[in-house]
Amino acid sequence: MHISNFLIFLCLFTVAGERTPKTRYADGRPSTAMRMNAQDQGIVLKHGNCPGNCDEYGARDAWVFKSGSNFYLHYDGAGPKAWLTSLATSTDLIHWTKKGAVIELGPPGSPDSASAAYGTTYWNGFKWFMFYLGTPNVTSPPDRIPNFPYMTLEAEAPKPTGPWRKLNLRPFRPEPGTFYSVTASPGSVVKDGSEYIQLFSAATVDKNHRIKRTIGLARTTNLEKSWTIALSPVLPPEEQIENTSLYYEKTSKLWYMFVNHIGIDKKGLEYTDSIWVYWSKNVQKWNAKDKAVVLDGQNCTWAKRCIGLPTVMPYGRRLAVFYDSPGGDRTTHMHRNIGLAWLSLPLRTPVSLSVGQPR
Repeated sequence: MHISNFLIFLCLFTVAGERTPKTRYADGRPSTAMRMNAQDQGIVLKHGNCPGNCDEYGARDAWVFKSGSNFYLHYDGAGPKAWLTSLATSTDLIHWTKKGAVIELGPPGSPDSASAAYGTTYWNGFKWFMFYLGTPNVTSPPDRIPNFPYMTLEAEAPKPTGPWRKLNLRPFRPEPGTFYSVTASPGSVVKDGSEYIQLFSAATVDKNHRIKRTIGLARTTNLEKSWTIALSPVLPPEEQIENTSLYYEKTSKLWYMFVNHIGIDKKGLEYTDSIWVYWSKNVQKWNAKDKAVVLDGQNCTWAKRCIGLPTVMPYGRRLAVFYDSPGGDRTTHMHRNIGLAWLSLPLRTPVSLSVGQPR
């Protein structure tokens, strides 16, 4: 190849950090060559020093939402009793004041008797709804890491700070023989026409004892009534993704769905290795080919291996992308902190690795 042509070729693969060679996983699970690189700010909420020691052992699985001029952050506080939905507040998305746990464990035998965590929210114009993860199974103390089954439970409150009242509803529960046989946990809720939809986390275990993770679609016309789950997931279980956070870009009329991707190393260890984003004109229909890496060890400043669950929020001309990690090369579920990265607005889909073939 002529040297000048080679330099042009090289530049096409490196400009703006949007194109890199494909990453191959040990088991052949899908990957992507496209990137929508976020600019990392670093840690904005460290675990510890929370009222009631609510996050003594870790802060992770964040969900950001806004009311008025204030921002609210639900996160999993790993405390002395359990992982519980905890609250922090902010006016700038960077400096946070911890308020402590906002929901308690259910009684023995209940679906949330061992953990009541990861609380996504929705304001219907009259009151707040929280969809949170409940499970009766956790590992031994002091970690108390939630274990299957993961179920979606519901609570309501008059204000974003609570108090939260649990509803006698179980919007989603795992069902044997389905793509959500072990996990049916909360996700983003949006209004689409006359109905509400929730893109929830789903997982099953195949005949080879491998966990397959994807996103399911549920519908309802009343947030205080039952939900109907679509028979098929919105993306193939081979994608190995979970935990949705949605953003609608008005300029392009595209929905962007941010998710956590589960990677696997050569030893067979699975862990949350990156944040991916998918895009679509239709919030109920998604294409596995239309995706890109947003944040991983390549562009994160303090975590080089493990990048946990995303939640996004527009702020001025940028989109805030929150995530969690234990930092460095660690992949442990414990002692995580919450970080923040930024994307410029308006969002634009990245280009394909194939030269001259933008998506």
